[in-house]
Amino acid sequence: MEDWEEVEAASHPMEMASDATIRDYFARDCMRAIIGTLNGPVTGEERPGDFDYYADCAYKMADAMIRARNQ
Repeated sequence: MEDWEEVEAASHPMEMASDATIRDYFARDCMRAIIGTLNGPVTGEERPGDFDYYADCAYKMADAMIRARNQ
């Protein structure tokens, strides 16, 4: 990805479903971070269940963020 493409993508955040919650927004950002730590592009599950595991981790992190936010 070219530098200008990254700036363009950052200036146009992804749209979320109208029923998305703050938890969903946090989980989305956590999922981006999780996938960003993987080696190479993510084109499919290396092992069955990997995506479920990543999603579970993202929502656990989102829940922790909400707990910290409410303190």
